[in-house]
Amino acid sequence: MPLRTLIVDDEPIARQVLREELELIDDVEVMGEADNGAKALDQIARHRPDLVLLDLQMPAMSGFEVVSGIRRGSHMPVIVIVTAYDSYAVQAFEAGAIDYLLKPVGQERLRQAVGRASRVSERQAVERLAQLQEIAAPAPGPRPRKIVGKTGEEYFLLDASEIFAFQAEGELVWIITAQKKYRATQSLKIIEQRLGRSNFERIHRNALINVDHVRKMSALSSQRWLITLTNDQEFVASKRRAHGVRQFLSG
Repeated sequence: MPLRTLIVDDEPIARQVLREELELIDDVEVMGEADNGAKALDQIARHRPDLVLLDLQMPAMSGFEVVSGIRRGSHMPVIVIVTAYDSYAVQAFEAGAIDYLLKPVGQERLRQAVGRASRVSERQAVERLAQLQEIAAPAPGPRPRKIVGKTGEEYFLLDASEIFAFQAEGELVWIITAQKKYRATQSLKIIEQRLGRSNFERIHRNALINVDHVRKMSALSSQRWLITLTNDQEFVASKRRAHGVRQFLSG
């Protein structure tokens, strides 16, 4: 995924220079610009960039006030300070910036900062996912299990009961619900292990279905079944899974 970047500077020329330099760096997407702190906070809240290149000296709201405003919000991007002043570096790092660039910024120095920001952003994404997986982990007793699904850059905690099926397409696993599909964050094998003894049945190496959402089962042959879910999606049970299908059919 490209590093989605917001440029914040009150000087149009400074923003243009940064944009042109960033366009020469692979895997970076400039998703927007802001010429003051209030607009920056609004764009960060609405578009959730991965990286913010932030000027310090701006009218009405300084760069440090922007950082303070971000910390009160729900999304904290990686911050790189870009300024003409060299006297605020310690304060910038204490505020949480991961780099401090002095104008005019050279291409190689900017590339280094972007590389560092990319690594930090990836690490933060892994940590957030681990936290979600911990929240979603099965607890002792009857508490329903949660499954983590992803759409775009957002993660959702789904009840197992609302999931109709899991379907693998190569390395990608889809979580199918009544209204939409989510990308799973784990392999089909791990999902099956996490669900344990539940209402989910592995009917194919690429499919795991919720028995509670089965509407109809039709015999295609003595060893193959066509399974139709309540959302009208159809799955074919493979030969090696036919025995399990017959078991929950008779049950």
